[in-house]
Amino acid sequence: MTTVVKAYAKSAAAPKDGIEKRNAMVMEHLPLVKYVANRIAARLPSHVEIDDLINAGIIGLMDAIDKFDSHRKIKFKTYAEFRVKGAILDELRALDWMPRSARQKASRLEKAYAELEQRLGRPANDVEVMGLLGVSDQEFNEMLMEARGISLISIEELRGDNDDSSDRNLLECLADPEALSPADVVNLDQIYHIVADAIDQLPEKERLVVSLYYYDELTMKEVGEIMEITESRVSQIHTKAILRLRGRLMKVLEL
Repeated sequence: MTTVVKAYAKSAAAPKDGIEKRNAMVMEHLPLVKYVANRIAARLPSHVEIDDLINAGIIGLMDAIDKFDSHRKIKFKTYAEFRVKGAILDELRALDWMPRSARQKASRLEKAYAELEQRLGRPANDVEVMGLLGVSDQEFNEMLMEARGISLISIEELRGDNDDSSDRNLLECLADPEALSPADVVNLDQIYHIVADAIDQLPEKERLVVSLYYYDELTMKEVGEIMEITESRVSQIHTKAILRLRGRLMKVLEL
């Protein structure tokens, strides 16, 4: 009887221990959630609540804790960051935070950059884009301002084409590279090269902003200090770079 009681006590205590361990991990990595949420929020309109992004990020973090496989050659922090970003992006899509008019303007800009650069064989400048769209300098800058929150490319749009990978998106592939099938590895490698090539072809200032912001993980303000320009100017350069990349990637990937 004592053995049965001990076994019952042990099984009953396990979930509690698991919950306590998860809670401890959540608290430990909460700064990571806030960091990711704040970086994403910096590119969004002011009406998007940072607390909503943090809450979504925490859900992503808990999902990472539950699904993380310590036997794989990937650090938990790396895996968790991808999961947190994915959860926040999912929340933004659910909120449909970007007005339809802003999406339409972003789409017009993307298509204009893609069309001009394919025709010219080089990065299109502002005057050429304004000419194609038939807008003034002020209208062009307003379009850029409205489109500044657009993501590089929707994670959901980069799902695999075959049956084995159709339920895995780019974020999941990046978070857990060892779980990829040979076909996934080939597809992901192609995407890496396409993105790298697209970034290399950006105008110098845009390429620098992308490098400092995404690779060095500096804030817009820090990038501005390095480049000796205002934060709003950095934001504008960043937006043009992202729209240019989106236009090129969407065309290459035929999304």
